[in-house]
Amino acid sequence: MSSALFVVGVAVAAFVGINIGGSSTGVAFGPATGSGVVSMRTASALMALFVLLGGFTVGTNVVRTLGSGFVPAEYFTLGASIGVLLFIGLAILLGNVLKVSTSTSQTAVAAVVGMGAALGVLNWETVGVVVLWWLLSTILAFWLCAFVGRYLYDAVVDALDLESRNSRLAEFVVVGIGCYMAFSAGASNVANAVAPLVGSGQLGMLPGVAVGGLAIGVGAFALGHRTMETVGEDITDLSLEASLIAESIAASILTGLSWAGIPASLAVVLTACIIGLGWGRASRQIPLRAIARPEGLTAAERETQAADRLKLFDPRVTKRIVSTWIATPTVAGAVAFAAFEAAERLHLLT
Repeated sequence: MSSALFVVGVAVAAFVGINIGGSSTGVAFGPATGSGVVSMRTASALMALFVLLGGFTVGTNVVRTLGSGFVPAEYFTLGASIGVLLFIGLAILLGNVLKVSTSTSQTAVAAVVGMGAALGVLNWETVGVVVLWWLLSTILAFWLCAFVGRYLYDAVVDALDLESRNSRLAEFVVVGIGCYMAFSAGASNVANAVAPLVGSGQLGMLPGVAVGGLAIGVGAFALGHRTMETVGEDITDLSLEASLIAESIAASILTGLSWAGIPASLAVVLTACIIGLGWGRASRQIPLRAIARPEGLTAAERETQAADRLKLFDPRVTKRIVSTWIATPTVAGAVAFAAFEAAERLHLLT
């Protein structure tokens, strides 16, 4: 019976990994495919390769945090691990169905937090530290890119002049940054698929990372094209330079957080970069003193800003993405809490 349950656990972990692959591929290679640099099939193959690399080199830090930092490892029984993973997978699947890259790490953390809260064993200090870094990283990503978009974007474009100097070089740089993003995705997101099983001792660290990484690779091929379309085409009309800026900043933030063992969201950070870059570019024609003055913008200034903004990113798509960011972790956490609360009352966990 226990061996059959173990097979179920690995299958559910693979299910979660496949959905993570579908979600994360969009934010890793959406800008590259949206700007026509690589095909979606090539992007999926690169995603699979660099996710494994990121998982094996940096991702173990995040696995430890998610597998034992929020809830003591002994509470991750095989049945509990399967339950948590199932809640994570279903919530991420919701985002993939809606063609939106969900906040996979936030969804995974919410499910684990829901379990810990229901059992009364949650480490609130870890929750506070992780949530604080989520807020700081998102704010940092937005304002760094907004600053670059408003003050430095034209200078960067003129200095690089990638398309006219050497289109091959331009493509290589953008694909390289996409691979860096995939590496960051592996470092951060492999834990979301296997941390409960690794924390409970059902899987070793390296076999667990291998299972999660391979499943994410499968998801990149099976589902990644859906979210690549949304990120690469619907939010903003990205140039090669814009892709390079947004992905470089996002990948650097994600890699730093993963080294520290913080489970952070690739979807949230990169999309915040894209929105911040678009907002910064859209505000170039309006002086800061006009934005800050008490009476606000004039009718002509509002019209100019709105026209420019609509050329750079679609506010309707942005609202749909932010809504999904909020909905998926909330669903995962609430369902996990209710399920484990009921199981505790019915003495099913003993």
